[in-house]
Amino acid sequence: MYANGMTFSEIGNQIEDIYGAELSNETLSRITDKIIPLMEEWRNRRLEEVYAIVYLDGIRYNVRENEQVINKTVYFAVGIDLGGQKDVLGMWIAETETSKYWAKVLSDLRNRGVKDILIMTTDGLSGMKEAVEAIYPETELQGCVVHVIRNGMKYVSYKDLKEFSKDTKSIYQAPTEESARKGLNALKEKWSEKYPLAVNVWEKSFDRISTMYQFTPEIRKLIYTTNPIESFNMQLRRKTKNRDVLPNDTAIFKLLYLAVVEIKKKWVMKVKDWNQILQQLKVHFGERVSKYL
Repeated sequence: MYANGMTFSEIGNQIEDIYGAELSNETLSRITDKIIPLMEEWRNRRLEEVYAIVYLDGIRYNVRENEQVINKTVYFAVGIDLGGQKDVLGMWIAETETSKYWAKVLSDLRNRGVKDILIMTTDGLSGMKEAVEAIYPETELQGCVVHVIRNGMKYVSYKDLKEFSKDTKSIYQAPTEESARKGLNALKEKWSEKYPLAVNVWEKSFDRISTMYQFTPEIRKLIYTTNPIESFNMQLRRKTKNRDVLPNDTAIFKLLYLAVVEIKKKWVMKVKDWNQILQQLKVHFGERVSKYL
């Protein structure tokens, strides 16, 4: 019941209705604390030596701390291994979004056995580029195109949204980086005067999203957005929607760990067309892939 999002009050009422027994919130908290050793074992478990793709994104929760309610972000890493299987590699509560913090997160993965990450997709997290260069210097870092699209649209009036959106497709759907740059220049020439802030979003983000142009359409489809982890986050939100405020960090981890266990039960199929994608990765990355197969 706890894993599926019910609060202690709801669980207590359910048990009283069924069994006629009264259980306090304190008792229910002690019962759910029994999973803490399993959760810590999961958070510290050994991982695969190499992951083809890792997505990193966060979800916000309200937490009570020092008699105040503050907003905290829990970051998740979801990886696709060389067998095409998805897995949740870890979860961390954000301290500060700096290169030092992200280096700590990536070092955690490294210390748990991850020797290499081929491609990492994130949403322009501050300091991430420097951390990746320090811990996984060969990793290709790809920014989320969907977030760039959304951020640019914030500055465009409704009547021009359709046309502006169509013009941005010449950037992110371009077959090569050269043609994408031509699309960016065309966007600047057409819209800079009317929507300078929207165009600036694309100019500032271009280098961050341009990694994808070196890959095949099949790989680009997997890495151009953090949607796979956003879908995972959506499932987490459904399981935690009844929790307006969580009492502490341990409560966050307990709840999310149980939710992850439930969600992962459905992750039985490998990524569609994985055998073809794996061959493409093997051609592109060479021995970084082949030595682990």
